[in-house]
Amino acid sequence: MAIYALDDREPVLGNDTYVHPDAVVIGAVTLGDGVSVWPGAVLRGDYGTITVGERSNIQDGTVIHCTVFEPTVIGARCVVGHNAHIEGATIGDDCLIASGSVVLNGSTIGNGAIVGAGAVVPFKFDVPPRRMALGVPARLRENYEVPEGHTDLNSEMYFQNAQYYRKSLRRLD
Repeated sequence: MAIYALDDREPVLGNDTYVHPDAVVIGAVTLGDGVSVWPGAVLRGDYGTITVGERSNIQDGTVIHCTVFEPTVIGARCVVGHNAHIEGATIGDDCLIASGSVVLNGSTIGNGAIVGAGAVVPFKFDVPPRRMALGVPARLRENYEVPEGHTDLNSEMYFQNAQYYRKSLRRLD
C-alpha cells in the first residue's frame, strides 16, 4: 500500500479498510471501517483533511483533495465512481458520485443524492437530499426523487470485493 505521512499528518485507517497497492493515501486522511480504495485513486490530505465514512468505496482513478478552508467529507456507504474528482466538498451518507464527475469546493451533496456521470458540480452548489444533479454545470433533475437504498448493493459488493482482493491479489512480475 502507498500510504504516506506528511510531516505530522498521518492517515488513519479503520477496521477492514482496504487500500489497493496502486492507490495513494497521503496525510490527514481518515478512512472509516470497511472503506475500500481502488487502483489509481489518490487521496491527498495535505492542506486540510479528508474523511471517508464506513463502507464507502473510492473507485479506480478517483482524485480526492481538500483545501485550507474546506475539508472534504464523504459520508457512509457512498459510491464514488471511476475517475471522479472531489475537492473541498461535503458528501452525505448513501450518495452516488458517478464516474467522471467533479464536485468542487464548498459544495454539499445531501444524503442519498446522486451526481450523474460526467456532471460538474460548481463551487458552493447544494444538491438536496435524494435529488439528482446532472450536466455541465450541474443542474437538479426536475420531478425526480432518488429511491432509498440505491447504494446498498454497490456498497456491499465493493466491501466483499475488498475482502476477496485482500486474500487473493498477488503480483506476478
